[in-house]
Amino acid sequence: MELQSARQIIDTLAQGIHPVTGEAMPEDSPYNAPPVIRALHAVSRALDGAAAPNEEAPKPSVRSRPAAPANAGKPWAEEDDAVLLAGFDSGSDLKQLADSLGRTRFGIEQRLIKLGKVPPYPGGGRFGAGASAAT
Repeated sequence: MELQSARQIIDTLAQGIHPVTGEAMPEDSPYNAPPVIRALHAVSRALDGAAAPNEEAPKPSVRSRPAAPANAGKPWAEEDDAVLLAGFDSGSDLKQLADSLGRTRFGIEQRLIKLGKVPPYPGGGRFGAGASAAT
């Protein structure tokens, strides 16, 4: 039996319907008991993520984020600060600096603010006062 067919049977039972005849199950049927219905729904959700050995696993519907740069979130070393300041003073692009230091562009911007090379964003946030003042 294919997983799709099995899932249809489980879903039909969870709705209190006989999967072969299409008739509603009697009120005293175990398939109408709340714990059984919850268990059938749980099994149905589990079948969503399972694949038979000869079937391809379902692809996730949510886009995954790209991997963070190697040094993202790590403490800054004095050598990193020196490379950042030298690159910034020579006019290097922030994206290039971020790539060479294994940081995000936002991390580079924040470090330059901390080192006093660029002024903080107006309103204190990354996107200025407009993002928080809009509410």
